[in-house]
This record gives sequence, C-alpha cells and structure tokens, in this order.
Amino acid sequence: MNHKLTYSSRRFLVPVEPLNHRIPPLHSCISLHSFPPQRITPHYDLNRAEQSKAKQSNQERGERKETTTTTSTMRSLLSSSVLANPCTTGSSLFPPTPAKLAAASVSVAGARSGAIAVSRRSSVAGGGGRGVVVAASSSSPAVTTAEAGEVPATMKAWAYDEYGDGSVLKFNEAVAVPAIAEDQVLVRVAAAALNPVDAKRRAGKFKATDSPLPTVPGYDVAGVVVKVGSQVKGLKEGDEVYGNISEKALEGPKQSGSLAEYTAVEEKLLALKPKNLDFAQAAGLPLAIETAHEGLERAGFSAGKSILILGGAGGVGSLAIQLAKQVFGASKVAATASTPKLELLKSLGADVAIDYTKENFEDLPEKYDVVFDAVGQGEKAVKVVKEGGSVVVLTGAVTPPGFRFVVTSDGSVLEKLNPYLESGKVKPLVDPKGPFAFSQVVEAFSYLETGRATGKVVISPIP
Repeated sequence: MNHKLTYSSRRFLVPVEPLNHRIPPLHSCISLHSFPPQRITPHYDLNRAEQSKAKQSNQERGERKETTTTTSTMRSLLSSSVLANPCTTGSSLFPPTPAKLAAASVSVAGARSGAIAVSRRSSVAGGGGRGVVVAASSSSPAVTTAEAGEVPATMKAWAYDEYGDGSVLKFNEAVAVPAIAEDQVLVRVAAAALNPVDAKRRAGKFKATDSPLPTVPGYDVAGVVVKVGSQVKGLKEGDEVYGNISEKALEGPKQSGSLAEYTAVEEKLLALKPKNLDFAQAAGLPLAIETAHEGLERAGFSAGKSILILGGAGGVGSLAIQLAKQVFGASKVAATASTPKLELLKSLGADVAIDYTKENFEDLPEKYDVVFDAVGQGEKAVKVVKEGGSVVVLTGAVTPPGFRFVVTSDGSVLEKLNPYLESGKVKPLVDPKGPFAFSQVVEAFSYLETGRATGKVVISPIP
C-alpha cells in the first residue's frame, strides 16, 4: 500500500486509510526534524477536508457493532506498536524503521484485502464479471468505482500554495487524486486550456470567494472518464468528454483543477467530446464557448440583428463571431483585431474586419444592436451601440447600457453546440504557438498574460 504524505509547516502526516467507511482515518505523526527530507516526496492532499467531514459524520452517528472478522483485524492493527497513539502530546516521535514501515504496510494491505474481498463477494454473486467496490462518506455517500489499482492514489499536477505571479506555480509528482461525489465522474485528463481568469485567480484577485489553498489551477478539460459516482446516469467509464469543471468561475471554483492527471467533475458540467475534434481542440472550447453563448443570450441577440465584437481573434471573441453567425443568425458581424489577424476574422465569418491599430472603432459611423466587448473597452463600446441595444462587457469598466456577468458552466450548452462543432460550422481556434507541453505550464501562463494569444492557449498532452 502506498502511504500518502501530507506536508505541513510542523510535521509530516502519514494517513493510513480506513478499512471501510465506518472507521475514521488513522494518522501516524512524525516530527519534521526527525524525518530525512531527501527520502520522501511530500504532496498536497486535497481530500483532507473531505476526510475530516467524513470523520465528524461517523462520530455523530456513533459506533456500530461489528460482526465481521474485519473488525478484529482492525483492532489488532490499532494496538500495534507502530500505529497505536502516534501523536501523544509533548512527545517527539522518530520515524519507524523501514522494516517496521514495511510490516505495517503489509498488515494494512492484508486487512484492506479482506475488507474488499467481503465487498466483492456480496456484490458479485458467483464470482462472475469484474468486481466493484462501493465506498461511502459524508460528502459522497455512494460512489461506485472500478477495481483498486486502475486509478493511482497520487498524480502529477501543477499547484500553488500562495498567490502571486507565475513563479508560485510548482510541479508536483505526488498530489492526491481527488475523490468523487455521487454526482461526479473522475476524468483522466488528456488536455487542458488556460483562460485569463486562471491568471487572475492565481494572482489573488478573487481571494474572498476562492477555494482554499493549495490550488491546482485550470477550468477547461478534455479527457476520458475512469470512475463514476452512483448518481451519474448519462456518462460511463471510457467516455471521452470535455467541459468547464467549475460551475461558477469566481464563486468557490474547484480546488483541484484541470492542470493535473485527474480531476473530479459533476456530470452536469460535461458533454461528450465531438467526434471530429482531438483532445487539444476540445479542451480549448468549454469556458470560452459558454461565455460567448451566454453573453449573446443575455444580450437578447437573435436572427437579423447586427453585432460588433471587440477582440475577435481571442478565445471568446473568435467563438462569439462564429456563434453569432452560425447559431444565432446575425445579419451582420463586425470584429476588431490587429493587422495580421484581419483575414482570420473573415475566415471565422466576420463581414467587417476592423484594424484597431489604424482606426478607432468608436469613431466609425455605423451602430450595432449588440456590442460584445471581450477586451475591456466598455466605455468606448457604448458609443457604437444602437439605442435600445446592449453591450456585453467581460472585463474592465462597465458603463450603461453595458452589463457584466459571470458565466455558468453547463454541459447542456456544450451538448446543444456539439452538432455545430461536428459539422464544422463552428471551429475551435488553438493558438499556433501551442499546444504547450505539460512541463511548460509556467511559459504558457506567461504567454497568456501578454494578451497576444490567438484563440486558446492549450496544454497537451497531460502529463
């Protein structure tokens, strides 16, 4: 059995997993100064909060009578010299010898094997088919998982434990694989994409509503389902999916994001990957296409209306052009970009391509039913909207009739748009400098923050 090592400023915690959901976790605590740091690889355990909730819930329910041989095995294990009362107040424990650690590992593994065997016998009558283990906790009361060993306990991931610039991002080879709730699936990540909100979050712009540190960043994901919760109905193991993993980008976004080998996602936030797209192309879509779609809907955009899109070559802007033309039925689409990107705008469906390096869009005579501002020029945008029209502002100052919104992740939107993607009417746009390798996440963030990316900055393959 692999011990998960959790780093804190005072000690290393070595959690020993419980035999079943009725027994709270046991921890063996070893003082930091007595454990040679070069012999271990500490990692972030993003599941500790969930373990604490489960432990509290179990204590409130009270102990139940144990009638199986697993109970006696656990009692014997708890009384062992290696694991009994590991954190006595005022004591400083030396690490157990390798032989003792190995013996403890064998004992725990043997006990776990017994518990799993009982579960399999009860769920797979006659021994036929593949066995499954049903785990339970307060946060995920009934999660159905594949056989142990298919998903490792730890994974490679990028993470930060303080806010700041790109230098706070650290690569870690032993981050805990996130547990899934009953309405979630575990996705083996094949590709991820960066968004401006990732950089703002890392910089601490949303501290008040952010999830706790340490954080594995990343909203956009494309990958393969490897585990499903008990309430998941529409997805199964082996499905290729894509989506924006956090329902609200700024309100409690997921602590364990997509810049990792695995991520846990609610089923409702995902959709099956379009068959004609590879993982890198699909990963660049979710947050951007959901933002473009929701912005157009909130603005009341519909067939026969005109629209001006500021920042038409960016991740959101490039998709807003295509959705306005192909999905909403725009009568006229105008968009802004720099000189080298004007032809790109036309290839995406823009009727008018405006070079912002040569002319000021706000001085042009034509007015539009909707102005979609993806670059933060809301004060100028209101000058070119028709009376009674709307201005969608994604960043920067908002001046009436402009409005801003926080996109809501929704897998049903992706499902609705899949036919347009599969037919080629709407195309993903991956920046030509990418995809970036998983080892180049810091460089990818730096490039994103220049504001010069064309389309989406994608990380692929992962790991």
